[in-house]
Amino acid sequence: MPKAERKTAEVAAADGGRVRFDKWLWAARFYRTRSLAARAIDAGQSRCAGERVKPAHAVRVGDTVTIRRQGTVLDVVVTALSDRRGGAAEAAKLYLETGESARLREEELLRRRAAAAVQPRFPGRPTKRQRRKLEDFLSEP
Repeated sequence: MPKAERKTAEVAAADGGRVRFDKWLWAARFYRTRSLAARAIDAGQSRCAGERVKPAHAVRVGDTVTIRRQGTVLDVVVTALSDRRGGAAEAAKLYLETGESARLREEELLRRRAAAAVQPRFPGRPTKRQRRKLEDFLSEP
């Protein structure tokens, strides 16, 4: 069987139904590289079953994973295992976000949008074009 056709279930079955935590986070596309995933695990930003674990910790189907990124907290349940990174559609099949987590994430997104709407659009020094428009506006009778 060619490498491209190797199935995730076969990979997981060969390892007793377990995958390293950092590999799973990388395969599920929560982090761009395995080293970033390992760094987040070491920093306590990614936890398995609410506890700090090492990057080599074995993740199993049904485990609860908490991921904190950019001020947003995601609580997901592991639904499938993979140690290979695939497309976004494949990665979405590896986990299921809890309802409470999705609700809190949406509230946080709305709060951030409201805060961004209040911020000035052109912070800092105006551009040359903006200065000319301001001069024209102020010099009108």
